Amino acid sequence: MIKAEAKSLGFLSCGISKAEFLEEEAPRLENYLKKNMHGEMKYMENHFDKRLDPTKLVEGSKSVISLLLNYYPEERQREDSYKISKYAYGTDYHFVIKDKLKDLLRFIQEEIGEVEGRAFVDSAPVLDKAWAAKSGLGWIGKNSNLLSKQTGSFFFVAELIVDLDLEYDTPVTDHCGSCTACIDACPTNAIIEPYKVDGSKCISYFTIELKDQLPQEMKGKFDEWMFGCDVCQDVCPWNRFSKPHNEPLFDPHPDLLSMSKKDWEEITEDTFRKVFKKSAVKRTKFSGLTRNIDFLKED
Repeated sequence: MIKAEAKSLGFLSCGISKAEFLEEEAPRLENYLKKNMHGEMKYMENHFDKRLDPTKLVEGSKSVISLLLNYYPEERQREDSYKISKYAYGTDYHFVIKDKLKDLLRFIQEEIGEVEGRAFVDSAPVLDKAWAAKSGLGWIGKNSNLLSKQTGSFFFVAELIVDLDLEYDTPVTDHCGSCTACIDACPTNAIIEPYKVDGSKCISYFTIELKDQLPQEMKGKFDEWMFGCDVCQDVCPWNRFSKPHNEPLFDPHPDLLSMSKKDWEEITEDTFRKVFKKSAVKRTKFSGLTRNIDFLKED
């Protein structure tokens, strides 16, 4: 019943796992932080216990309901443009998904009764991909993204953590095989070995998270990405199966698709506000985006 409702709310798929301590993830997360692969993203050091144990986030929680929402666009930016990650084309996904999750929680409460739960969209200490993999929605690929045989990887991952006993799904097997497309294609060699990404070397990290000057040694390595990066997804063979989303809120502002490099280089704060009115790109602010464009321009 919950899965059918998730589908009707527009989610791509829904899987359910038992809310318990993520034993396998604990040493992995510890190692990641110890090696400083999170760079300046200091928030990742906070709430270590909560990241691994959903019962510390939602008291008495029994189940993690994981959901995927497609964002693969029908149309792409023009060829002679600086690039924006496809997930940021339309309205900021946090708002879009949060509303759908609240609707799903409301439905569960109406149908089942007194159910306590919380909605999470990557803004809290929850290991989204680990939960999605645990509930059979895909496997974690060599580029550390969640991959699905049916739909590739151009989707958002979110969850409801609830104090309700449900039937649990089982993980699927890994289907990366001997493929190394993502590792070979990464412009900054951020995928340091299969299944391990050094976040502090990723173009998305530099163009979104890093607030300081961009490091000179990265000159010429950004492959013309000014916000985020999709290279490891674009080359993944499983993304042959990506189909355009049908969420009107994810449709881009028309100007976004038509802007050339020259337009981006001359962007004003007014245009920035108009094109990215409700977009996740606002996170980098006008100053951050122009910093990134200047860095690319000097190549």
